[in-house]
Amino acid sequence: MLRIISANLNGIRSATSKGFLDWLAKQDADIVCLQELKAQEPDLSDQMRNPAPLSGWFHYAEKKGYSGVGIYSRHAPDRVVEGLGIADIDAEGRYLQLDFGALSVISLYLPSGSSSEDRLQIKFSFMERFLPHLAALRASGREVVICGDWNIAHREIDLKNWKSNQKNSGFLPEERAWLSRLFDEQGWVDVYRNLYPDAGETCYTWWSNRGQAWAKNVGWRLDYQIATTGIAEKARSAAVYKEARFSDHAPLTVDYDWIL
Repeated sequence: MLRIISANLNGIRSATSKGFLDWLAKQDADIVCLQELKAQEPDLSDQMRNPAPLSGWFHYAEKKGYSGVGIYSRHAPDRVVEGLGIADIDAEGRYLQLDFGALSVISLYLPSGSSSEDRLQIKFSFMERFLPHLAALRASGREVVICGDWNIAHREIDLKNWKSNQKNSGFLPEERAWLSRLFDEQGWVDVYRNLYPDAGETCYTWWSNRGQAWAKNVGWRLDYQIATTGIAEKARSAAVYKEARFSDHAPLTVDYDWIL
């Protein structure tokens, strides 16, 4: 069994102080994809870099206290790909790929467009330029799992208040259509939704810090494991961990009938 966890930490130091690494030590994970590190190399403790028995690889943002992705793995990768080779995207630390034999695991942090019109346009630009890379991955013959904060709720079932959010970034028609292209045109599989087609409130992975969103479970599903068909068909179970809160996001765990 291969256990892969995806977790947007909203700051690795903050999440660690809230018990994330203590929780992780009990999860028997093989691979853990992290997003929104909000840290650079000197900011990480030894435990944050390599929480035994896992070892860490990271792609930091150039801007301090911002973005950044990482992957912890129990297994040494054959290859590490840091960034997409696109300067402005890579400066924000949004893509890290580890290859294990015929399998690639990617930690992705797609931009949010909710803070301003400028950031929404940056998000759209990222999506447009990322699409050919996704197509190339899909056509490569490799099995791929892309874990991350995609910052898009795909369908009405994926957020509590979908009617009032149709004009807000994260649930815009253009964003949702873009995700649909991945599934319908390129053939990627939304692993959680494939396992649980009708899951509603249990699928949420993000809650606003405003009001009583967490307490009332007024959430969004923004965190996904999106995979190629071969390994997606090997997914046996998936779960969002909500018993403790390490971040404004919750970890998403998927177990695959797969051996590295």
